[in-house]
Amino acid sequence: MAEEPSDQLLIVDDDPKLLQFLLEELSQDGLVCQGANCGAEALLLLRQQRFELVVLDWNLPDFNGIEICRRLRSSGDTTPVLMLTAHHDLDDRVQALDLGADDYITKPFELPELHARVRAQLRRNRYANPDASAETLTLGDLQLDLMSRKVQQGERELALSQREFDLLAFLVKHHGEVQARQHILDSVWGAPFVGDPNTLDVYMGYLRRKLEGPDRPRLLHTVRGVGFMARLAQP
Repeated sequence: MAEEPSDQLLIVDDDPKLLQFLLEELSQDGLVCQGANCGAEALLLLRQQRFELVVLDWNLPDFNGIEICRRLRSSGDTTPVLMLTAHHDLDDRVQALDLGADDYITKPFELPELHARVRAQLRRNRYANPDASAETLTLGDLQLDLMSRKVQQGERELALSQREFDLLAFLVKHHGEVQARQHILDSVWGAPFVGDPNTLDVYMGYLRRKLEGPDRPRLLHTVRGVGFMARLAQP
């Protein structure tokens, strides 16, 4: 099923033939696709307009994909990034996730998998809308504004990526309820989930570092053999 035409994709690749192919291929899903052939052009476009997803090649002539992710996140830009990479080393993939990539697909890739990963990314804002009237989620002194996507913890405003926000919103929405790992992945990343299930652990780690500390209550709990839950507990 094609996504809404309003979904804007930025595709970044320095191979002109591959870039044109990707633009034509993903446009068939009803997406509005724009291309860039280097990191500088991509960063300029991202400052000028809003995109729902960046499909980003790891190797570019000026900046590599890791550097682009780092610059985006350090500037507060939370646009999701799907990395295209020929790197199969686990450490490289972990580095990409640590520096802001939301997902990756290794080359050579199959087109159905690429389409599935793009669809999964674009569904991230649609997973938890059964109750459209709820604009704010709260848990203790934690507040999530679903409209502005701002997160406040006491007097602190937290900077979360879009994926971190979606994951936290899902857990807080169902606080006190244990959520199975696969259910979280399907709900937040899109069903059926396609990717490394350890991605969930990586993002739970991100959230815990930002939310919890010696002087703050514990909010995110691991239920061994099952999954995770959000519940207020004393520090």
